[in-house]
Amino acid sequence: MKEQIGIERLTGLLAFAKAGSLGSYTAAAQALSVSPSAVSKSIQRLEKHLGLKLFSRTTRSLSMTAEGRDLHGRAVRLLQDAAEIEQAALASRAEPSGTMKVTAPLPIGVNVLAPALPHFRARYPKLTVDLRLTDRLVDIIDEGIDVAIRVGDVVDSRLIARPLAPHRLCAFASPSYLAARGIPLHPTELAGHDCVNFRYQSSGQTLRWPFSVGGRILEITPEAGIVVDVSDAVVAVLAAGGGIGISATYVAAPFVKRGELVPLLADFAVDRFDITALWPESRRGNPNVKAFTTFLGEVFPSPAPWDALIAR
Repeated sequence: MKEQIGIERLTGLLAFAKAGSLGSYTAAAQALSVSPSAVSKSIQRLEKHLGLKLFSRTTRSLSMTAEGRDLHGRAVRLLQDAAEIEQAALASRAEPSGTMKVTAPLPIGVNVLAPALPHFRARYPKLTVDLRLTDRLVDIIDEGIDVAIRVGDVVDSRLIARPLAPHRLCAFASPSYLAARGIPLHPTELAGHDCVNFRYQSSGQTLRWPFSVGGRILEITPEAGIVVDVSDAVVAVLAAGGGIGISATYVAAPFVKRGELVPLLADFAVDRFDITALWPESRRGNPNVKAFTTFLGEVFPSPAPWDALIAR
């Protein structure tokens, strides 16, 4: 007669599968919504039961042993089976409820999504949203994300994608700066101005400013007196009279509405990418995901109201 697997051992296998996929106990704990110590203890108990070392651990790294790699694929299938059982149970419910994990880039999360969440919660009070804002490229499947919002096209057969609204970039400056230094009428005139640029945290590269000129995309990297690595900080510098900079329109729109920023070179503005919602194929019938992605269509309409504001 086969020995029945206990809850404690099953928990250890799930923790092992997630830690092996993500490469750290901390990431596994976040994905499983438990503490890192709980993941560590579960795996230690599993190792003791199996009589095997599954991981080689140092203070700075975590790697699977040869025995761990041999077993990891089977543990991952167990984790996938558990996820499918959960999704089947959720799909059978009529009303969205429980906890849904959502990830988005920081500027989109802060400027568009977070202010809209109270309206979503009022509509679905039994559904809790766990919003994670990061510019890191999250592995949606491995980290157990229900819905991700990203900028740009994503090709992944495991995911369903829905374009939401254009990600439009435009140049801006404060009225005080323009009164003192004049208004550029063509991208080539930016060379005579103070410029503020954005640097990507992930790569360290500065933003190449795109403009549509004569049916072609012209990209320039102006000399910048100030460079920052957070989109909202670029707009804050511009509003304080720091010069001319490029921003996504949804970040700059409130400043334009208050008269703190003026859009520039709007005739040359570029819809660089789409803002896109992504969710795993396994969550296709999930009522939580259906409710949230429908709501995202309302939050990110096309044409977007922030683009209409800039156009005026």
